[in-house]
Amino acid sequence: MAGLPPFAVPPQMAPQPAPQPIEFRLAGDPADTEGWIIRSKLLNRPGLRDLAAASSRRALLLDPSQGAAWAERAFALTHCGRHAEALHAIGRALALDPADPGVLFRLTVALQRRGDFPACRTALDRLIHLQPDFPSHRWGRAQVRLHEGEYEEGFADYECRYWLDEYQQQAYRPHQGPRWTGQPLDGKIIMVTTEQGFGDTIMMARYLPLLKGLGARRVVVERAEELRRLFDGMAGVDAFVPRDVAPTPIYHVHSSIMSLPHRFGTTADTVPPPPRLTIPEEARAKAARLLGPRDDRFRVGIVWSGNQGFNDNHIRAAGLDRFLPLLSVPNTAFHSLQKGPPEAELQALGPDTPITALGPEMQDFADTAAVLEELDLVIMTDSSVAHLAGSLGVPVWNLVQHVPYWVYGRTGPTTPWYPSMRLYRQGPDEDWAPVFEAVRGDLERLAAGR
Repeated sequence: MAGLPPFAVPPQMAPQPAPQPIEFRLAGDPADTEGWIIRSKLLNRPGLRDLAAASSRRALLLDPSQGAAWAERAFALTHCGRHAEALHAIGRALALDPADPGVLFRLTVALQRRGDFPACRTALDRLIHLQPDFPSHRWGRAQVRLHEGEYEEGFADYECRYWLDEYQQQAYRPHQGPRWTGQPLDGKIIMVTTEQGFGDTIMMARYLPLLKGLGARRVVVERAEELRRLFDGMAGVDAFVPRDVAPTPIYHVHSSIMSLPHRFGTTADTVPPPPRLTIPEEARAKAARLLGPRDDRFRVGIVWSGNQGFNDNHIRAAGLDRFLPLLSVPNTAFHSLQKGPPEAELQALGPDTPITALGPEMQDFADTAAVLEELDLVIMTDSSVAHLAGSLGVPVWNLVQHVPYWVYGRTGPTTPWYPSMRLYRQGPDEDWAPVFEAVRGDLERLAAGR
């Protein structure tokens, strides 16, 4: 799900351009401690974290009393998965300035990434006390609360996203008129807008049929083209319109689809079931042609990467090579549902690989849903396909990182959002090997039982 990051960087902590090209500045004076700190800040972004950590280390070799260098080093190491080192660096920064909000923010990120939610909550509460007007701190607290199943409080904090720089930079169109705040609709027209990734939209579509029960006269919903056929005919929706359509349809109130759990007062015990989705007959015919006649083998779909535009995709994706040992499980046939650039990993294996590549044939989510219907099981790392499979009631084994998307909570093999989903979790060492060992053992037993 390409969406907002679990922790949003407060505005004053975002990387800023250097007053002059930083490499030129450091070439002129390699002992420029401030220059190395600036370089670390500029490099502290996805794909460059190792360089950021190295730059902050150079600054600390020059002057170990630089709290900003310790904080930048901690931030980089956290995103590299080196949590013990990151917390050590944060400790050094806090010893120099215990009340620095920038250091405290990096502490909350380090604790959240490590999975220490009680300590993270304490640090966030302190940060919110110091900077009550910073929505990024409430956003962090929303993640902690939602992970721990405190949905009422978590979804209330989740509303702060409208004021995040990251949210506004993703070009979600602002809508005029009053937001719906959960009151009876009493004959009003409500416009529901979408945001974040396809998986988020599929997951939250379960709330759309409920709006009529609150008295809505007409429910109008934005929809991306990729979801058009899948959502056609959805109960309780009067009209779908293309995302960013102009002019905007007439409505009395509007709501983002991601705000609906909050407006309906959702708790962990009251998550509504997924809606009925539409799978056109032409999509079913296409799936039957692609998969061919059934034999006695267990049909398994695989996905190894989500949208690479999502900042944390490198953490949740495992890569195709992790799945290859599963191919030797007897009585199984594997089908790739992977879309996008990661398809190249399958193409690189050559034509003799016993995996049927279906990704190039699936043009939208209705095509994918038709294929999912024909499979016995989907084994995958987290992406929009997991939400689609779960919504369809297809058995899906979702392999998730140590601190996954909040929907999957912190412990246990299940989630209230998808009864047909089984979760396989990384341990604190963030190692995929034990996850795939467990999957292989369970798949062998399942295929043998068939």
